[in-house]
Amino acid sequence: MSLLISDELVQASGLSEAELLQELVLMLFEQEKITLGSASRFLGMTQLEFQALLTENNLYIHYDVNELHEDVKNLQELGLL
Repeated sequence: MSLLISDELVQASGLSEAELLQELVLMLFEQEKITLGSASRFLGMTQLEFQALLTENNLYIHYDVNELHEDVKNLQELGLL
């Protein structure tokens, strides 16, 4: 499915199409609607580049205690901890 945004809306935003897409992706990521991987793919960036973009916009990667516990468990199972 594709989304068509009218030229009028793009002009009203004062942003280029690429900037508007970036703002949309950042908003969806911030609201935890899309993942880091999908956000970076939508913008044609590596995950590191997207992380830098998050920093530039004072946004952060979502990482909670449950994810930390899962990562520790996985590292233990791999014998890395």
